[in-house]
Amino acid sequence: MLTAGGLAPCLSSAVGGLIERYTKVAPDVRIIAYRNGYAGLLTGDSVEVTGEVRAAAGRLHAFGGSPIGNSRVRLTNVEDCVRRGLVQPGQDPLHVAADQLRRDGVDVLHTIGGDDTNLNAAELVTYLRSNGYQFTVVGLPKTIDNDMVPVRQSLGAWTAAEQGGVYARNIIAEHSSNPRMLIVHEVMGRNCGWLTAATAFAHHQWVRSAPFAEWLENSAARWDVHAVFVPERPFDIAEEARRLRSIMDEQDCVNLFISEGAGVQEIVAAMEAAGEDVPRDPFGHVQLDKINPGQWFAGQFAAALAAEKVLVQKSGYFARSAAANDADLALIRDSTTYAVDAALRGESGVVGQDEDRGDQLRVIEFERIAGGKAFDTSVPWFVELLHDLGQA
Repeated sequence: MLTAGGLAPCLSSAVGGLIERYTKVAPDVRIIAYRNGYAGLLTGDSVEVTGEVRAAAGRLHAFGGSPIGNSRVRLTNVEDCVRRGLVQPGQDPLHVAADQLRRDGVDVLHTIGGDDTNLNAAELVTYLRSNGYQFTVVGLPKTIDNDMVPVRQSLGAWTAAEQGGVYARNIIAEHSSNPRMLIVHEVMGRNCGWLTAATAFAHHQWVRSAPFAEWLENSAARWDVHAVFVPERPFDIAEEARRLRSIMDEQDCVNLFISEGAGVQEIVAAMEAAGEDVPRDPFGHVQLDKINPGQWFAGQFAAALAAEKVLVQKSGYFARSAAANDADLALIRDSTTYAVDAALRGESGVVGQDEDRGDQLRVIEFERIAGGKAFDTSVPWFVELLHDLGQA
């Protein structure tokens, strides 16, 4: 098994769940874990899952992070693999990975990651089978953006939204630290606004139920969400600025929830027009943490709202590193159970709730897996949120 890509509130629990299921139904199966994702596979860095680890596997459900480490590696990006010392010049990473699996006697690989991780897995399966090695790969969908096609609910996404809401409570309390305060809460989500929307909704629901004194700064209106910006929903900066200016004048603060993917096209276009290099990761994705979408939004609104102080905060690392909540734990347990049973049948693919099959939990074919699923902004809970905010 290996975990790869960014963290999500499911990795530790998923590793624990796989170990527990194998121990229950196939205790004689040898299990090894490659450390730091595909980097460990390429370099042969693995650890044995001992009897002691099997006995303690249930403890992993209570923790965030990954007990076996992550990395971002694209097996077909030869130049990057060579640069990082994962393979030697002239070597094919797919061939190196295949040879390592053969040496380790692995016939089933469990990958826990997002669409990039499972794309690697699909390429590895194709390579191995084309070279006569019968091999099974069963992936589990991990992405806090909840943007994997055609998976209804990615592992860890519910928890990330819940934790982003918790983060927002303390950040938004800062509105009382200064008059005319603009707070920008930047939430992870490259192409999909689901996490931003779900985080804003979680915070809004808390505001509606919290016992505010409704005195001066301690009022629901001041602690609430005032606008949500996601990549799937167009927005007019000037129009929104006029609406938010009246909120600022009345409440002495404005609280924005923005997806890090909202406005990226405009930011990248401006950087390229200025002749600046746009930082990208090994998969070619714009490195959003380096272009600071939150700061861009703050710059667009600060003057128009006559903000006296601006605070930009990001909840991503806080939210993605949490331990899974009860809803995710239930989904993780169902998914890891299904994944082990599928592996023992020799069935390759990604275990998830298949939107094209009535949300049935099944092994989804690798060729149908893709990233960048758009958030459906017409879902009732989001429509309700925008209506409550006056942003509909």
